[in-house]
Amino acid sequence: MFQTRRNVSTLGSFFSNLDLIYEVTVRSVRGGHRNAVVGLVLTILQSLVLVAVFLVMFMVVGVRSCPIPGEDFLIYIMAGVMLFRTHVQSVKATQGANDALAPMMLYAPMNPIVTICASALATLYQQLLAILVVLTVYHCAVTPIYIDNPIGAMGMFLLAWFSGCCIGVLFLAITPWFPRTMAIVGQLYRRMNMIASGKMFLVNALPSAMIAMFDWNPLFHIIDQNKGFVFLDYNPHFTTISYPLQVSLVFLVLGMMGMFFTRQHVSASWSMGK
Repeated sequence: MFQTRRNVSTLGSFFSNLDLIYEVTVRSVRGGHRNAVVGLVLTILQSLVLVAVFLVMFMVVGVRSCPIPGEDFLIYIMAGVMLFRTHVQSVKATQGANDALAPMMLYAPMNPIVTICASALATLYQQLLAILVVLTVYHCAVTPIYIDNPIGAMGMFLLAWFSGCCIGVLFLAITPWFPRTMAIVGQLYRRMNMIASGKMFLVNALPSAMIAMFDWNPLFHIIDQNKGFVFLDYNPHFTTISYPLQVSLVFLVLGMMGMFFTRQHVSASWSMGK
């Protein structure tokens, strides 16, 4: 009765983990609500509120038209805001996934990889659904929208999600060693990207001194490249796709190495200091 079911083959273990990831992902999507639809509606509303806040902010500072001539102003805002929100939510979700000290890890089928994958997939599902709903409503109720390269724009959305997950994994690996410090670092990183992500301006129009200030940020490159895919008359000159991809892979490798090292030295007494 109390024995843990063990898979005798690698393939069986693989499908067992997939099923476990699916179950934990569904739990994450619900977001603490019994009805999963409520969690999804809240995610969509949060995206709408964020877009509205930046729209009002642009109007207050006197920017009332798209910096790219002939393009839709609201689409210009969403091209940056949606990727920014996807990135920071991915960082938050993966950093907040259960680490080796979490009580859930005491159960045999559970492991940190399952919780990380579930948190990442739940965030991807929620943010993708929010973007599709917002764009569909805007297209049908306000004005038809045109995206020059939808496949490239979707690729930048996935890269924003993937890079956020990789950074979150690195933060998660360090968290058991410095729990309070990493909580502050994660929040500082998310707040800093309000400006450093470059979602509020065109990189081509910035002076070289300002570009150098934000060039380190992978999200800065992703959002600028996304605008190049979304708008026909914008061609990014100072950002690349390879940089955020390479940085994300490096962070992922470092994060996985850190988690492996932590699991070798983890102690239940660490949780006393949290």
